[in-house]
Amino acid sequence: MTTAFSANKLHLGAAYYPEHWPEERWPEDIRLMKEAGFTVVRMAEFAWSTLEPAAGTFNFAWLDRAIEQLAAAGISSVLATPTAAPPAWLTYGHPDSVAVDENGRRLQHGNRCHYCPTSPDMVAASRRIVEDLARHYGNHPHVHGWQIDNELCRTCYCDRCRGLFQKYLQEKYSSLDALNQHWSTAYWSQTYYAWEQIPVPTGNHNPGLMLEWKRFVNKVNCDFQKAQVDILREHIPAETWITHNFIGGFGGFDYYEMSADLDMASWDYYVGTGHHDHLEKGILQDLIRGFKRRNYWIMETQPGTVNWAGINNSLNKWEGRAMAWQAVAHGAEAILYWQWRSALGGQEQYHGTLVDPSGRPRPFYSEVQAIGREFARVSELVAGSTVKAKVAILNDYESSWSIEFQRHHKDFNHPAFLNHFARPLAAFGIPLDVISADESLAGYKLVFAPALILLDDRRVQNLKEFVNGGGHLVLTARCGMKDRFNAMLPSRQPGPLTELAGVEVEEFFALDENVPIRGRIFNGTARIWAERLKILDENATAPIARYQAANGWLDEQPAVTVRVSKNSMIYYVGAWLDSHSQTILIKHILQNAAIKSIELPAGVEWASRVRPDGQDVHFLINHENKNQSVRLPYKTHDHLNDQDLNEECQLAPYSVLVLTQLENKSIPFPSTGVEKEK
Repeated sequence: MTTAFSANKLHLGAAYYPEHWPEERWPEDIRLMKEAGFTVVRMAEFAWSTLEPAAGTFNFAWLDRAIEQLAAAGISSVLATPTAAPPAWLTYGHPDSVAVDENGRRLQHGNRCHYCPTSPDMVAASRRIVEDLARHYGNHPHVHGWQIDNELCRTCYCDRCRGLFQKYLQEKYSSLDALNQHWSTAYWSQTYYAWEQIPVPTGNHNPGLMLEWKRFVNKVNCDFQKAQVDILREHIPAETWITHNFIGGFGGFDYYEMSADLDMASWDYYVGTGHHDHLEKGILQDLIRGFKRRNYWIMETQPGTVNWAGINNSLNKWEGRAMAWQAVAHGAEAILYWQWRSALGGQEQYHGTLVDPSGRPRPFYSEVQAIGREFARVSELVAGSTVKAKVAILNDYESSWSIEFQRHHKDFNHPAFLNHFARPLAAFGIPLDVISADESLAGYKLVFAPALILLDDRRVQNLKEFVNGGGHLVLTARCGMKDRFNAMLPSRQPGPLTELAGVEVEEFFALDENVPIRGRIFNGTARIWAERLKILDENATAPIARYQAANGWLDEQPAVTVRVSKNSMIYYVGAWLDSHSQTILIKHILQNAAIKSIELPAGVEWASRVRPDGQDVHFLINHENKNQSVRLPYKTHDHLNDQDLNEECQLAPYSVLVLTQLENKSIPFPSTGVEKEK
């Protein structure tokens, strides 16, 4: 009988490594998994040396038995291709399969992700193991998903990668004249006369060269992943999905491009030192969901503690439960912990697990049991529902890379700037999509484009069509400064969006001191970055806030503006505002766009998913280790505790409610104390 992945089930599980333990131990592991409410495990991502102990010699019998024993307990398997950990017979037999770091040092066997993804020997060995796994397990009734590799993150600087990079440039630019022109290589006498002269950039270098190198590295890893995807698809049923477990905050690759060949995105959800910041992590959940614009899996999350942070403190009791439910609220269909049991050796001996080295449950195991019971209780209600957002933030990895190359202010961090706009939205309970800057904007009412520094015709047309269709748009500092070759535009910011915004940037300032700002709706400060704006038509565009006395250049100049165009409003936020002012501004923008929000105490989250039948399912989560009081927008039924709730609700520390509405009453509209723009 097949252990099917039901559309009406939330899944719970862990990474399991049966190859680490005597086979007579497996039944006890599986018994404990079943008692915890597990429905799935992930296996084999680091098992290459066990699956293929010598080149071309395969041993799958142990994995066959593990899958069958798990299935007998009602637990399905997700298998990973094991290419994240090449075996010693490969790395020592073919030394050029091992990556070279930025300093020219070849990595060692046993380093993390130590392979070069362009190595013919590595690629051939990878294809062989994936092909044999796919043939053996492709139609297995208890294998319902595949993960490619594990946390792809490798950049290799070997001579072969350099040669392939030069070939990539030749194919893209066709001529050295075109490359030299786009990169302005006459500057500093960098002109190239042969493709072989172009280096792999280390340290600061030509901005065009640096951006192309990032694109090349991204492409190499996409190609490495796609080769495995293509092999699997030849052998697995259509309903068996393929994913990769992304590192949520990692900006080294363009995850939108990497997701294109996958059926589903998944990610590894960790806190490390300290405690869960629900606003930051909620935005990362929205980012992951945006890779495919569909629900996703948490393929790894921490069972209490990790081993790689500065201080590997434990989460508070029930904090992990709140984290799990937050992920579900943002679109996760499964939560898998890393890992099941502590290995006796290896580099992660101190990492948190559900079962300790003795084989007995750790205290956190009981928390996972509670999650398992709750998942089973509400799976039919929640699973299959999706997040429906009317607000989007545009995320562009290439713009982030461009800014990282040349921050101009040490504290201008692109992900932090994006979060500066997203955090107030999350605090107001606004469903949010974080999508690629190249995606269609159809269906959204409000779009933010934080520091979209790289523009091309497609992006400009996308934004203009959105505004012409009645959408509200927020442009910000560092928008429209460069083209897609990372060259400065021969026009003032925001370049081809100037007419749309109704302003142009006369000058930008990296701030060594905060600058006071006064406006119609807030008085605050600009920090890190400020742009002096020039309004092009005062009949159509108005200042919301102006700089006050500062360096002379900014005094009384517009800092934040709005242009009214038919049914649309286009904002330009030229300053990195203090957090309080930012929150007031975001609330004001939401009101003008008629986006409803809910007032919440700090640390309390309200998130929603929509079932296929149109019913809203709400998640109310207290992420603080203290009691909190919340006024609900209407009477509800809490499905976790099977109780009806009036509008006044008391939340215990880290408590979770899964709610549906009992009566038809709209969410109250928060007042900002200001009128809509005229």
